[in-house]
Amino acid sequence: MVQTVTQDTRTERRHTPAATDARNTDGAHATATGAQNPDRAHPTGSPTATAAVSIEPRMTQPALLIPEAMRALVALAAATKEAGLPPRIALLVHLRASQINGCSWCVDMHSREMRETGEPDERIFAVAAWRESPYFDDGERAALALTEALTRLSDRAEPVPDPIFDEAAAYFEERTLAALILDIAAINVWNRLNVATRQVAGSLRH
Repeated sequence: MVQTVTQDTRTERRHTPAATDARNTDGAHATATGAQNPDRAHPTGSPTATAAVSIEPRMTQPALLIPEAMRALVALAAATKEAGLPPRIALLVHLRASQINGCSWCVDMHSREMRETGEPDERIFAVAAWRESPYFDDGERAALALTEALTRLSDRAEPVPDPIFDEAAAYFEERTLAALILDIAAINVWNRLNVATRQVAGSLRH
């Protein structure tokens, strides 16, 4: 599969904060003195004021250290897109899996991506509670349910129950469903790489 350099670079930056950026503790990643001194953190006494917390990555993101792995992950992302998985579905999948896995780097990034594509805040904020929200259509709900099942494999004796799989199969033809399953697997890989090495949310912007 032919890919342009531009596509590869964008995909790499989307999921892997550069080591130099991730280790930048100036400005946005300054030490939160307010954690020890609430008066300094909230000089006005406002309970809504927040203080930054200094977080350091444990190491460079693994896919940056092993270029062959990065190329494989980039190729997988390109393949799922080329197979016809709608971008709006992919973004919902990425955000929901990242929320479940506690990948703050990916939650931050994919929330911003959704906003950049024109998604309203109501939909972005409601992804974690999609079952109780009126903002998602039946196809999106099927994709989100499958995402949760495939991300939480140990939660059930039957990790992906027939009703969840059958609902997804009803809304996506087989090739697109295959792309959806691969995309869910891929974001789980990215989440685990970032969580294991404690990549810092927002570091890509600094």
